Amino acid sequence: QVQLVESGGGLVQAGGSLRLSCAASGRTFSSSARGWFRQTPGKEREIVAAITWSGATTYYADSVKGRFTISRDNAKNMVYLQMNSLKPEDTAVYYCALKPGLYTTVSAYLRGLTYDYWGQGTQVTVSS
Repeated sequence: QVQLVESGGGLVQAGGSLRLSCAASGRTFSSSARGWFRQTPGKEREIVAAITWSGATTYYADSVKGRFTISRDNAKNMVYLQMNSLKPEDTAVYYCALKPGLYTTVSAYLRGLTYDYWGQGTQVTVSS
């Protein structure tokens, strides 16, 4: 029903920047929350950032707060993750996700693996 495709991953040196993009296609929804998650080998997939439909409310994991910025362009069905001051610890596969519905806050439900649609992931590698 919905396809999500991430792009923008790659290899970058510590301190560098990358911008991840996620395009949504297929079925459209009147409103949805969007999120970015990441996963490293041997670890659970974890929330990185999330954003509500209007973009007025965002959430960031403590580990990325102040360095990453999530944004969206609803007209283009796009969500972005601007990653600055990258650290080797940021190395992971990054996934975008979509959860239909109108949300005004990023509740606990939007910080976990409750999203309905997921992308295939894009690798981000930060070298020291």
